[in-house]
Amino acid sequence: MTGQRPGANILDRGREALARGAWAEARAAFEDAIRREEAPEALEGLGMAAWWLDDGSMALEVRERAYRLYRRQGDRRGAGRVAITLAEDHFHVRGAIAVARGWHRRAHRLLDDLAPMPEQGWLRVWEADLGLMLGEDPGRTRGLAADAASIGRALGDVDLEMAALALEGLALVVGGELAEGMPRLDEATTAAVSGEMTSPVAIGLSCCYLLHACERVRDFDRAAQWCHRVREFCERTRFNFLLAVCRIQYAGVLAWRGAWAEAEQELLAAVRHFGADRPVLRREGLVRLADLRRQQGRFEEAAALLTEVEVHPLAVLGQAALALDRSEPAAAARLAQRFLRRVPAANRTDRLAALDVLLRARIALGQVREARGVLDELRETDVAVATDPLKAGVLVAEGIVAEAEGARDRAREALEDAIDLLAQSGGSFEVARCRVELARVLAALGHAAEADAALREACLVFEQLGAAAHAAAATALRRDLAAAPRAPDRDPALARLTRREVDVLRLLAQGLSNRAIAARLIVSEFTVKRHVANLLAKLEVPSRAAAAARAARHGLV
Repeated sequence: MTGQRPGANILDRGREALARGAWAEARAAFEDAIRREEAPEALEGLGMAAWWLDDGSMALEVRERAYRLYRRQGDRRGAGRVAITLAEDHFHVRGAIAVARGWHRRAHRLLDDLAPMPEQGWLRVWEADLGLMLGEDPGRTRGLAADAASIGRALGDVDLEMAALALEGLALVVGGELAEGMPRLDEATTAAVSGEMTSPVAIGLSCCYLLHACERVRDFDRAAQWCHRVREFCERTRFNFLLAVCRIQYAGVLAWRGAWAEAEQELLAAVRHFGADRPVLRREGLVRLADLRRQQGRFEEAAALLTEVEVHPLAVLGQAALALDRSEPAAAARLAQRFLRRVPAANRTDRLAALDVLLRARIALGQVREARGVLDELRETDVAVATDPLKAGVLVAEGIVAEAEGARDRAREALEDAIDLLAQSGGSFEVARCRVELARVLAALGHAAEADAALREACLVFEQLGAAAHAAAATALRRDLAAAPRAPDRDPALARLTRREVDVLRLLAQGLSNRAIAARLIVSEFTVKRHVANLLAKLEVPSRAAAAARAARHGLV
């Protein structure tokens, strides 16, 4: 054919193979074309095939060669398009954020003043995606995604429009606007799995954004429905990369529903798939595996994994939760505050888990007034992020604070309502944790049999899940409550004490000094002194000895 470049038919064959998801066939075709002539189009195609085959090093190398050739030919559009992919490669393959931003800037300079084209929209999508992964303000992400969706609609590019719409939906969810965000995500994912979209990259992004949003707000029913559809699509189209990402998200669904062994299998498979060539995505799997290890009570393994992924934005939050489980509330509070300082106030979903850890740490430290301040922010977030599991989380927080303030009837109601919501959404581990809190309240109210039943159910679930540390703690609490001869609230004055004040009173009655009590409860000596002053005032007694006698009369020692 006159004027046709050498290897043009081979290039067409490679592009057709990419469209079918035949990655190895596409790679072979593009390598054949390059042997005939090192054209930038062939190098760009080879880079895409290598990317899908998880050969990150080759993808980087051939894309950089393609970029140089496009620039040499004066093809700004081609060079800008490859610059966008190089930005993503440097972030996902090398974890090099500064280099990724440099390539984004280069793409802007090449593309911004050209006629409207899809590449301009994709540049905004990938910039917004990077910002969201780094925990930046979701408002900026939303703006970039909305611009990209507008470009896609104007050009009639369904792939760009739907991928950007899904990203806009995720940004809305992160900001707490579920009513606006989730419908966008559902719509985009429907287009992805129905065959309306054709680009594997766009399809993968749309599905991943929806599953990620579901995980953030614990909308596990929606995630489970879509996970099955996405997995069927991946297996049908041999979309192994998306399947591995889906596994990470699906593991969250399994873990919530108590299928910890299956969740572990999914996470390990995803981590193996990504390997060293995809460090960012591999860390996504490892940080979730660390959280599962923490829940299992395998604290040393969890700590090691968190050290390995310490650059991940959620690693500090994982360390805070681990410190709390290890009875190190001061460290937990410090780490939770460190995480919260990094996260914009507009990023409501990321703040939720950190606020929960901080509240529990404050209560453990006897800082009830500070805990109430944390509860206020949790309540504000719950107004916008209104899934049942998150509503339950706020109710649990209300119950814990009310118990610490001595308002045990209010605490009981909040915890019982939380258990109902958690049970409806299938959160077996969270239900068991909540039953332990409820048992403390019931025991303080004098309902010993009900408290024991709640602990017995919690122990059974913990043992079935393999949550060894939680099972041991619940068993110890059950034993302690059974050994107490009388409930402390038979004396109205004792009923006004917070849980931490009762703990201090028990130890005080055993003859321990403030320093010894502080060491036992892992709090400061100043905190113990404050608790002693408060309990003496509430009991209306003049001395530690009188308080100890009161405690002995009512079965606290």
